[in-house]
Amino acid sequence: MSESSISLELTSKIASLPHKPGVYLFRDRLNRVIYVGKARDLKKRIQQHFHTSKKRNADMKTLALLDAVYDIEYYVVRSETEALLLEGRLIKEYRPRFNISFRDDKRFLLVRVDFSEPYPRLTTVRQKKEDSATYYGPFAHSGALRSSLAHIKACFGLRSCKPRIPNENDYRHCLDHIIKNCTAPCIGKISQEEYLQRVKKACEFLEGRSRELLRELENKMHRAAENLDFETAADIRDLLNDLRKTTRRARRFQRNIPSTILPEEEINRLQEVLNLPKRPRHIECFDISNISATHKVASAVVFRNGRPDRYNYRRYRIKTVEGQDDFASMREAIFRRYRRILGLKMLLPGEKEEDHHDSRTARNPDGKLPDLILVDGGKGQLSSALDAFAALGVTPPPVIALAKQNEEIYVPDKPQPIILAPTDGALRLLQRIRDEAHRVANTYHQLLLQRRMQESILDTIPGISARRKEILLSHFGSVTRLKNAPVEKIAAVPGIGAKLAEEIVRCLKKSSSQNSSS
Repeated sequence: MSESSISLELTSKIASLPHKPGVYLFRDRLNRVIYVGKARDLKKRIQQHFHTSKKRNADMKTLALLDAVYDIEYYVVRSETEALLLEGRLIKEYRPRFNISFRDDKRFLLVRVDFSEPYPRLTTVRQKKEDSATYYGPFAHSGALRSSLAHIKACFGLRSCKPRIPNENDYRHCLDHIIKNCTAPCIGKISQEEYLQRVKKACEFLEGRSRELLRELENKMHRAAENLDFETAADIRDLLNDLRKTTRRARRFQRNIPSTILPEEEINRLQEVLNLPKRPRHIECFDISNISATHKVASAVVFRNGRPDRYNYRRYRIKTVEGQDDFASMREAIFRRYRRILGLKMLLPGEKEEDHHDSRTARNPDGKLPDLILVDGGKGQLSSALDAFAALGVTPPPVIALAKQNEEIYVPDKPQPIILAPTDGALRLLQRIRDEAHRVANTYHQLLLQRRMQESILDTIPGISARRKEILLSHFGSVTRLKNAPVEKIAAVPGIGAKLAEEIVRCLKKSSSQNSSS
């Protein structure tokens, strides 16, 4: 792509970029994020994208990306590590079509330490669980982290074996003590108190609060170089680089809604575009979130005068829809929302009487329908919303749908969608409301997944195999019910027994007490 093919506004923005590390976002004409990248030098990296030679040697995918770029957004950070972490988070948030890395569920590594264990150990995980452990990270460089942990364990004499309480039988099959990588707390060569102090010092080093180990290694490296032992010096140098990458602190990033929002102008423009009888000061939006047929949920967000009214947000677990059916899920969410607001006593097909009382779904303050209802989707979701009102026997307020693909606005009884410019205030207002509904639905979906993951606390209990975990959850229904069950009832479950039941109760009680204290 040549300089002449880029708009003057984009050329000016590229020229004003700073020579600093950061993350950049390419947006298309519909203001969608199509690519996220990181750079050691933002200005040089983005200029490389648009250099004449880039187009000459680029593949078809790169050419399509460069031709689609309409605007650039960027964030300045302090280091390449921060850039990598922020890049991964933004790719997971926006899921740009020209990115491949980070679009799956793979996450950066964390270090897990459970101080409730008699002899804690440092392990790497990719998912933080709701348990009694402490987590450090995330760490951007997995290879550097693993190399660092191996050295930290050897330096502080921390164990790597898996038993919760290692004993002499474990010691017989372990070589770490022989090669002086472990202080052997399993046979009492170090007291429990001293071992815990070593673990705490290792954690302080991971957090970047202790630099003695780095200084000691630097001295060893210099001494090796002075003795002409360059191979040893090079090994220590590589280890130092890994340790510095691991212990370098990174900031957390939080982006806010731009301050250039003009609600009154946007509301007036939306009334004009949709030809509404009155200004849409009260708008409600619905979105569906699910992965396959797992944990189908819906969100209903409320905007008043162009601003979110979070007190009246509502979330729904879809109850009557089998399999993955966004249309039926949208119909159920809207039916339940306005059935409650209007005080109607009606049931959906397949809905049980006890499901009629939706939790946290109190009536709106005025008990009235909104001025405008927005659904995330296209013609199918719009039809589903109208079907819900038909089932309620109520004339709906104006209902529209906003399709993500091309940001098209679908209106009932109009075969062609309304297409607005990306900078149009009406579209920006609808996008802001739609994005908020999407955020709430996804957050609720993630919450339900995390609750499901609480069941994995059973994985940390010695003696609980996958089969026994399945039996316990099937018998008691949830970890919460298992926590409240007496030891005799747990012991009566086939395959558990009295000894294992006592261990389960002890571990679950300790986990609950530590969660409550924290």
